[in-house]
Amino acid sequence: MLGRIWALVQKECVQLARDRRTLIALLLGPAIELLLFAAAIHTDIRHIPLVVADQSLSSASRAYLAAFTESQSFDIVATVASQAALQRAIDSGQASMGIAIPPDFAAQLARGQASVLLLVDGSTSFISQSAVNAAAAISQQYAVGLLRPQGGGPLAAHLQILYNPDLKDTWFIAPAFIAMLLYALAEALTSLAIVRERERGTIEALLVTPVRPFELMVAKTIPSLLVTFASGLLLVAVGTLGLGVPFRGSLPLFLALSLIGAGCGLGLGLMISSAAQTQNQAQQMHSMIMMVGLFVGGVFFPTYALPRALHLLGLIFPTTYFIPIVRGMALKGAGIASLWREALALLALFGATLLVAARLFRQSLD
Repeated sequence: MLGRIWALVQKECVQLARDRRTLIALLLGPAIELLLFAAAIHTDIRHIPLVVADQSLSSASRAYLAAFTESQSFDIVATVASQAALQRAIDSGQASMGIAIPPDFAAQLARGQASVLLLVDGSTSFISQSAVNAAAAISQQYAVGLLRPQGGGPLAAHLQILYNPDLKDTWFIAPAFIAMLLYALAEALTSLAIVRERERGTIEALLVTPVRPFELMVAKTIPSLLVTFASGLLLVAVGTLGLGVPFRGSLPLFLALSLIGAGCGLGLGLMISSAAQTQNQAQQMHSMIMMVGLFVGGVFFPTYALPRALHLLGLIFPTTYFIPIVRGMALKGAGIASLWREALALLALFGATLLVAARLFRQSLD
């Protein structure tokens, strides 16, 4: 059996090495995409345009507005005279948030019952969420600052953020995209492997050999796994050296678990290739599965926050288990004692996808 697999592996390596341009694109493409994604996607939006209707014009209102601009989360782009003008500025797209300060703001502060009106443009989710969070934090900090000269409140909460104390977006985003890009590359490498042989007419040459379907699946996987492994090393180098994301775990353990995670993508790609009749069908199936995996596999949203049906669907996607491994090892320095459940799940998915791909290949021959 090993001799048959080795002969097929040699054939796959020769075919892969002949197309050098595609091979270079497969190696460098994910690294370039990681740089673009990390630079373009931010959950913490800064310099949000702010319009102000300060009807108080007091030192207290000026101090309150100064807290917004000093945080660098907001930039005052206009001042208006009324709440109606405030809303018109938001409707026109001039600003994403507006603050209306009442005329008796200073007197309200003296009584300890001050209130202001915050209007947020909810048509863009990321900006509106960042604006709400930043405005609430600034207002709370301003209120606490007023209480301190009077002895402070009855409770002091000391907040300590672990693993990412500065809440850098790149540290959250890059590990998830490393896992996603590695998995996507692995699936793309094998999603056309079987159907390409069928369209070129070379599948008949394989059928006359004593190679079994499972051995063919393994032989198709090994060369692609080597390419994925090299791309994974490059992604980690770009993430740590280029983007400044720390890596606190064991590199040999990470590489071993990455091989298993990439193997799941390769197995799923073989399932697609065995089930499809044409390369066009395989590409469409690959795109559809990748889109679903982006939303239910934990790339953008935590899986526990999804509806139950989508949460259960996400259990069959390798990224559900691979992303916690990458984040845990990069940011927390987690070891196998903390990640063994995810590792076992990836192993099970890897074996299951190879078996199903072999079964689909056998059925397609019948």
